[in-house]
Amino acid sequence: MAIPAAAQTAPPMPVGNAAAGAKVFVQCKTCHVTDKGVNRIGPSLAGVVGRKSGTVPGYKYSAANLKSGVVWTAPTLYKYLEAPMKFMPGTKMTFGGLKKPQDRADVIAFLKTKP
Repeated sequence: MAIPAAAQTAPPMPVGNAAAGAKVFVQCKTCHVTDKGVNRIGPSLAGVVGRKSGTVPGYKYSAANLKSGVVWTAPTLYKYLEAPMKFMPGTKMTFGGLKKPQDRADVIAFLKTKP
């Protein structure tokens, strides 16, 4: 069985560092916080790792997000955070993404500490 070329060339997700991720997350604070029940321009990211997309109470999601069926696992977040609008066309998140793989892994490690 042949392995698709994209799977052959995609490097694995780096091991994240939560302390470094807290520093990278500063970029996200304009729109997001990690306090449960506190929504800003974007929804609260408390408990985001493992949560189904579009389910934070009190936040008005885009239709794209609501209908996506995405569960925010670490690998899914890793891909999403690289280019949110490419991953989920129609999302309200206009952030261009975190291009550095280590930054994405670090932010995810940080978010894992925020149940």
